[in-house]
Amino acid sequence: MTIEAFENLNIPDAPGVYFWKRGGTILYIGKATSLRDRVRSYFSADLISARGPRMVDMVFKADSIEWLETDSVLEAMIAEANLIKKHWPDYNVKEKDDRSWNYVVVTHEPFPRVLTVRGRTLDVEKQKKELKVRKSFGPFTSGSALREALKIIRRMFPFIDRQSSSKYTATFYRQIGLAPDTSDEAARIEYQKNIGHIILFFEGKKGKLVRELERDMDACAERLEFEKAAAIKRKIFALEHIQDVALVKEDVETLARGQSAQNPGFRIEAYDVAHMSGKESAGVMTVVCDGETNKDEYRRFKLDPKTGNNDTANLREIIERRLKHPEWRMPDVMVVDGGQGQLNVAEKILRERGAVIPVVSVVKDERHKPADILGDPDIALKHKKAILLANSEAHRFAIAYHRKLRRMRNPRRGKL
Repeated sequence: MTIEAFENLNIPDAPGVYFWKRGGTILYIGKATSLRDRVRSYFSADLISARGPRMVDMVFKADSIEWLETDSVLEAMIAEANLIKKHWPDYNVKEKDDRSWNYVVVTHEPFPRVLTVRGRTLDVEKQKKELKVRKSFGPFTSGSALREALKIIRRMFPFIDRQSSSKYTATFYRQIGLAPDTSDEAARIEYQKNIGHIILFFEGKKGKLVRELERDMDACAERLEFEKAAAIKRKIFALEHIQDVALVKEDVETLARGQSAQNPGFRIEAYDVAHMSGKESAGVMTVVCDGETNKDEYRRFKLDPKTGNNDTANLREIIERRLKHPEWRMPDVMVVDGGQGQLNVAEKILRERGAVIPVVSVVKDERHKPADILGDPDIALKHKKAILLANSEAHRFAIAYHRKLRRMRNPRRGKL
């Protein structure tokens, strides 16, 4: 697919879902606040650094683009999840392990709960039969967007989640209108109807949902239950005028992260590992942008315990897992802690992935103080202060996470 072919398409400036296709095969499905702007971003000169080599390969192979408009970003997000689950396009699966995606689960209980669950957790809980699932929806590619979506849905259709099912907080959630009354059988029947409405919405059947609500509203009016009829009317209005400002903001920020020309800050990522004799291995990523730490983008990785105290193997796991997240802006420089061995491992992984990112390694002396920076000497000299800051932050952050994992394993141990 070429930029010239894109320019000939009349892609609307509207929310929706887009499909990259080769012949009749769907290669990739995505959602967008603006279909036109999002698809155009795939033709930017820095696509490989913003989204990774797989997306470049996908654009090269695709010969057509199709799209489906929606009334809101929220509906686009739900449509994307349903369509990915239906088609499982190759490049969606390659871009991210589906077991790490988020799912919405409606439980099978007298008062069903609406929960967000990771794919791998859902698998485990199903196997243990600890989670009785009535319906599950997903995969949803962004956890933060899903949380915002559930806030919007909950204002229209209050539901019970983990927090509001606790005896300590249930009353509070009922008082602020985010959880239903559970006092009697009539309340249970009304709540089951509410859950049915939530299911219809996540199935992408907004039209059917609105028709059901209109019938309920008319029935209440015939019974002279005008207060109930007015409440249903407000729900219908909310459905037809969804205010998903937070989702629009999140999607715009995602698009901006994918276009480094609009986000020119020089980004350095540092990675480090902390463990005790191979136990509670903690991996981290820290970010320094234009010489300043960006703690909102720090990430933690609980590492495979089978690896033990093999530092290079642990580093490989961290970098490989980091590269599975093209939604995180790619760095201009990667920083690893250690010597030539760690530097070689990082460079090998990037070569295997087709990613062109310079790597430097911070060598420590016997007092664990920086002694040298291996790698490109020009980069090391020009960005020395930021590289050492990122490395220092990674060491601090890794130690803190390792201590937290140890406390979780042995809470009586207290502070270390």
